[in-house]
Amino acid sequence: MLKVYTYKPCSTCRNATNWLRSQSIDFHELPIRETPPTGAELQAVLIASQSQVRSILNTSGQDYRSLGLKDKLDGMDTGTIFSLLAKNGNLIKRPFAIDAERGIFLAGFREEKWKQAFVGR
Repeated sequence: MLKVYTYKPCSTCRNATNWLRSQSIDFHELPIRETPPTGAELQAVLIASQSQVRSILNTSGQDYRSLGLKDKLDGMDTGTIFSLLAKNGNLIKRPFAIDAERGIFLAGFREEKWKQAFVGR
């Protein structure tokens, strides 16, 4: 089953879940702050996107700024970063969608990317 980690006040998260409903795609919604993705889920999305760690970070969030991660990130190893993210869902780009069985690994909502992942299969 597709898991979609969201933050209720986030309009991008609402847009993503509304899009999923409009496409009749079943999903299980989880609150990203209270139930962040696991380290394994974070790593799976990172590997699938073939991107840098910054691609799964909520770099515009208050927690990211207050922790000074912009300046610290380059000196941190991936394990430390994943541990930090798994404890603080506010640091993760949202919505965060994963369905390993179907090969769906997404951070953030860009409709074209989601169409490719879900509809273009």
